[in-house]
Amino acid sequence: MTNGQLETKRRQRHAGDDAVRSFRTERSGVEGRIVRLAAVADAILGGHDYPEPVSRVLGEAMALTAMLGTAIKPGGRLILEARTDGPLRSLAVNFEVPDQHDELSVGRMRGYAGFDAAAVAALAGGDADFGLLGLGHLALTIEPGAGRESYQGVAALDGGTLSDAARGYFRQSEQIPTFIRLVVARELVPPAGEASPDWLWRVGGLMIQHLAAEGLEEAERDSVDAGGDTADAFSEDSDPEEAWRRVRLLAETVEDHELIDPTLPPERLLYRLFHEEGVRARDAISLETYCRCSRERIAGFLSQFRDAELSDLRADDGSVVVTCEFCGASYVFSDREDV
Repeated sequence: MTNGQLETKRRQRHAGDDAVRSFRTERSGVEGRIVRLAAVADAILGGHDYPEPVSRVLGEAMALTAMLGTAIKPGGRLILEARTDGPLRSLAVNFEVPDQHDELSVGRMRGYAGFDAAAVAALAGGDADFGLLGLGHLALTIEPGAGRESYQGVAALDGGTLSDAARGYFRQSEQIPTFIRLVVARELVPPAGEASPDWLWRVGGLMIQHLAAEGLEEAERDSVDAGGDTADAFSEDSDPEEAWRRVRLLAETVEDHELIDPTLPPERLLYRLFHEEGVRARDAISLETYCRCSRERIAGFLSQFRDAELSDLRADDGSVVVTCEFCGASYVFSDREDV
């Protein structure tokens, strides 16, 4: 980690990697988003080197946050946080949009998890992921920036999956019927030259929501066909509930491997799923990693402590070591520094 930037492993980039595309089904007017993470997943999940079940849940949280965060305007931030009494004690993913005057084109992500290592190790087998989240809550906080008021929604965690909690959040807090599929896996990447093969992370997600129809002209702005000439097929359904049921059934046919397959571009997958409805994909929003930590920031934080409080943090040589939970960078302040 250098100057707050997370390092990424060298890997081949495929179409659709590290990006979110929003889309709309033309016949039914259902809105959705599809995300695929590769280098971003390696930087965050690989950088922490958590046990695999923990990494999988954090990867799901990253996919969910990326899909939700693309609705934020420049200068804003979305924070996903979970607190539970299960082996996975805490989870945090931040998504922010740089404050810029042109159209949104980049989203920045960071994340970490806190867990009971002994309790996670005790979970064995293929069902380990399902035992991580105990009772607790999932919170989504939107900070619009520019002095605007923040908004937070909270949903209960009842021992199910993160997808279950997210669907509950939209059903209870937003009253929006929502379908979510989140996939996290590792792929064995062939060696380059004399290097050894490496297991690298891939993360994918698909979300559709039953929103009020807004008309094709507004939805098509800055959009492209997701395959095929479907513009003439558009016809708003008179029964929104039937339209939602139909599109949800189509979304449910998606296979996990399709969401992370590097040889299957997201636009092609959308056409494969929704060509009967007609589907339009908007311009992709690229994703990258970041971290806000810096020596100056942490020094300012430590300066707020009294001398007696700092003495409890000092090592035997008098230094204070602070490690960033998000990126893992450590900052050492000697006993001679003014902190």
